[in-house]
Amino acid sequence: MATSIYPEYPPCLSPSQQDYLVASLKDWSITNGLAVRPSPAFIGKDADPAGVLAVTAPVTLFPSLFPRTCFEEAMSIQGAYNELYVAISQDVKWLDEIMQELVEVDDFIARLWEIHLAVNKEGYVQDLSLGLFRSDYMIHIDPSLPNSAPQIRQVEFNTIASSFGGLSSQVSLLHRHLLRTSAYPPNANIREETLPPNESISSLSRGLMRAHSCYGSSKSSPTLPLCIAFIVQSPERNIFDQRHLEYDLQCTHKIPVYRIPFSSVLSDTCVPLENPRRPLIYRPPHHPSAPYEVSTVYFRAGYGPSDYPSSESWLARSQIERSAAVKCPSILTHLAGCKKVQQVLATPSSPHLARFLPNSTLADRVRNTFAAIYPMNDSPAGLKAKSIALDPEESNGYVLKPQREGGGNNIYRCAIPQYLRNLGDEKNWRGHILMKIIEPPDLKNSIFREGSVKTGAVVGELGVYGVALWRNDGVGKEHVGHPRTGQTIENFQAGYLLRTKGKESEEGGVAAGFGSVDSVCLIDV
Repeated sequence: MATSIYPEYPPCLSPSQQDYLVASLKDWSITNGLAVRPSPAFIGKDADPAGVLAVTAPVTLFPSLFPRTCFEEAMSIQGAYNELYVAISQDVKWLDEIMQELVEVDDFIARLWEIHLAVNKEGYVQDLSLGLFRSDYMIHIDPSLPNSAPQIRQVEFNTIASSFGGLSSQVSLLHRHLLRTSAYPPNANIREETLPPNESISSLSRGLMRAHSCYGSSKSSPTLPLCIAFIVQSPERNIFDQRHLEYDLQCTHKIPVYRIPFSSVLSDTCVPLENPRRPLIYRPPHHPSAPYEVSTVYFRAGYGPSDYPSSESWLARSQIERSAAVKCPSILTHLAGCKKVQQVLATPSSPHLARFLPNSTLADRVRNTFAAIYPMNDSPAGLKAKSIALDPEESNGYVLKPQREGGGNNIYRCAIPQYLRNLGDEKNWRGHILMKIIEPPDLKNSIFREGSVKTGAVVGELGVYGVALWRNDGVGKEHVGHPRTGQTIENFQAGYLLRTKGKESEEGGVAAGFGSVDSVCLIDV
C-alpha cells in the first residue's frame, strides 16, 4: 500500500463508547433490513434448521475516508461507462471476435455464446435490453511518484447480478443515524455534509420499473397481468439486499414481483409454442391458476458455472433468452462484462475505446480510470504478460483474473507462477487476464462482523451503479464498420456501494465472506 494521505482516523473509542455504538448499530441494522442470513460457520444448520435467523450484515463502524475529487469523478463518469457497455452489447461482430478466443478454453463462456447463436438463428423477439451495471474502483497512489495525487482505477465492470444496491443505501443511512444520535465522538471529518446521500434502492428499482413500462401490454391471448421476475439462487444468504429492491417496486411503483429460483425456471415458467410473440408465462407455485406474464427478468443468479449443474439449467437460461421478456442482462450484455473485454479496452495503446465512445473527451476520462491489463495469449502484449506472470518477483505486483463474477476467483502475486504451471497447456491461460495491482493509500477502520469488532488497516472498493435501458437496432445481427446505435431510453447513475475489507484479505466480496459494506466520508486531500 502507498503512504497514507488521510488524517488520523477513525476516532478512538472508550469501552463504553464502543458498547453504545455497537448496540445502536446492531439494533438499527436489524430494524432497517441491513441484514444477511448467517453463515453456517457462524450459526450451524442444527441451530437454525428452518433458516429463519438473520444477523447484521458485515458493516464498518465508521464511514471510511474517501477523496472527494475521486468520488465525484467516479459518480459523474458512470453515464459514459453506461454508454460504452450499451454500445459493446450491440456490436455482435466485435464481441464475436472476443468470444472466439475464449470459447476454446472456457466452457462456461462457450455455452452462453451457443445460446446467443441459437436464439439469433431463431430470431430475437425482444429488442429492449436493461443493464443494472456497477463499475468498481480503488484509489490509486503511484508509489514511484512523490506527492502523487490520488486517482480512481477501475477494478472491474459488472453487467450481471450487481449486488448490494439494497444494503448500500441502508449503510449510508446507518452511518448518518449514528452521527445524529451522538454515537460518534466529536470528529472534524464526520459531518452531515461529508456523508453524501445514496439512493441506490430507488434508482435501481426505477430502472426495473422503466423496463417494465416499456415492455408494453400483454402479448398473451387472452391477456395476462404483468410482473417482474427475480431469478435467484436458493438458498440465498443475501436475500434482504434483493428484498429492498423488490419491496420498492411493489410499494412505490405498484408492480408485482416474484422470486423464481434458477433451479425452478423450467417447472414454473413456459413459453407457449403456439404464440410467435413468445411471452414468458409464470405460474406461481402457491397459486398456479393465476398466471402472470413476465415483463422483465432480473438475474441475481446464473452468473457462474455453479448455477448450471445440469443440462436443465442451460435450457432454463435459453428459455428466458428466447422469450419476449426484457432481460437484465441479455446474454450479449452478460458477455460484454467479461474480463477479456475489459482487457481489450484497457491494454495500453488499445484503439478499441474510440470505437464505442466517439466523444474524445469522454473517452479520455474513461481511459484515465484504467489500470494496466494484459492478455495471456501469444500477442506481443500477451508474451510480455506471460513473462511477468511466471517471474516470482515481477508477478508480485499483479493479479491474475479468470472470466468469472463473484468473489474468491482471483490469483494474487507470488501465487500466480505456480497456478499457471498447474493449468498445464498454455492455451488454457488465454481464459485469464493479468492486471497490475492497484496501490491504495493506508486507511484504518473498524468492522463489525458476526458479533465481533476488528480494528486495523483496511482497503476500500467503490462501486458506482448505473442504469441503462436501450432498444437494439437489429438484435443479434452482425454489423460491418462502426457499432450500431440503437435508441437509448434511459442512462443514469444509480448510487454507490463501498466495500471495505481487512488489508490482509486480497478479495473483497461481502457475500463471498471477505468484506463489509461501508459508506464514504468525503475528505479534501
